[in-house]
Amino acid sequence: MTAPKIPFNRPALAGRELEYVQQVLDGRHLSGDGPFTKRCSAMLESMTGAAKALLTHSGTAALEMSALLAEVGPGDEVIMPSYTFVSTANAFVLTGATPVFVDIRDDTLNLDEKLVAEAVTPRTRAIVPVHYAGVGCAMGELRSIAERSDLLLIEDAAQGVGARWCGKPLGTLGDLGCVSFHETKNVVSGEGGALFVNRASLIERAEIIREKGTNRSRFFRGQVDKYTWVDVGSSYLPSDIVAAVLLAQLEGADALQEARMRHWARYHAAFEPFERAGLVRRPFIPADCEHNAHMYYLRLGSLEERTSLISALVGQGIHPVFHYIPLHSAPAGRRYGRTHGEALPVTDTVSDTLVRLPLWPDVGPHLDRVIDAVSAHLDARAKAGA
Repeated sequence: MTAPKIPFNRPALAGRELEYVQQVLDGRHLSGDGPFTKRCSAMLESMTGAAKALLTHSGTAALEMSALLAEVGPGDEVIMPSYTFVSTANAFVLTGATPVFVDIRDDTLNLDEKLVAEAVTPRTRAIVPVHYAGVGCAMGELRSIAERSDLLLIEDAAQGVGARWCGKPLGTLGDLGCVSFHETKNVVSGEGGALFVNRASLIERAEIIREKGTNRSRFFRGQVDKYTWVDVGSSYLPSDIVAAVLLAQLEGADALQEARMRHWARYHAAFEPFERAGLVRRPFIPADCEHNAHMYYLRLGSLEERTSLISALVGQGIHPVFHYIPLHSAPAGRRYGRTHGEALPVTDTVSDTLVRLPLWPDVGPHLDRVIDAVSAHLDARAKAGA
């Protein structure tokens, strides 16, 4: 009998998703900012301490809102890693600004704070750290750099829901924080995201930008007698159906997180001997970070070794994946951005050698099979090299 295939990801349900969606349909408020949207926003603010949590239709939308709030345009520069999803850069390119790609650290794979200060120029307007794999960047140093140069600090915390740096939730440490609820994330709504507005002076304009450039939010609060077009903006609201799914997920977030952490810990323990033998590198978690088990990855010694491992696992019905193609080497990255320094060696190496293993809350019954397959491949490689 053929063993079932093990996908890289399978979204988990918390329990009340269908019940809440039915309530939305029964209530006939399907568009944005309905009862479930409001409940989610309030719950996110309570969970994180964000001054304002505005639900969006995607993490990309939250990033685009942050670019508009930063008021960047042609001639302005925004510092960010190249090892990230295209939305991090695209949000600012849409305004005419130039992404400046800085290399990442070799341990956390986050933006290298030691390189950020030297990348700041008179044209720099913002720094956008990306919390890779739900592990916090060095936010103390980045905040100091931002304050010295009067720059906005915008967190791409798409992978960071439930994670903390120095005890504070990711997404609440900068002026703005962008999170994602895509089905690959820890808490999901299919598509979805949120913008955490942590600087009070930006809240009112964020509401306007999110509501197509109108002061509709003030109208519904009774602060104006009619609403009208007052600024730039777009339609960044999610449907209340999406918010209904998200509310169920937020209510079950602790249990979903606990399951992911258990699976992550099993992977980490299983592959420790292979790291000691120099066959792989495992994720590194700094002492000041509480990660969220968003992903589990291994770093191999070369592109050839990574390709060989992926091929071996796929042949056994297990589907691992590699991750980002660096933005600085992409056609649009070369056209719209620039690289700080002559090369980004850590970024290029990590892109060639990192592989992500299947991880989702209900993956438990499949873990032994994944671990055994990876271990057998690494053992065989070690014997072949002996």
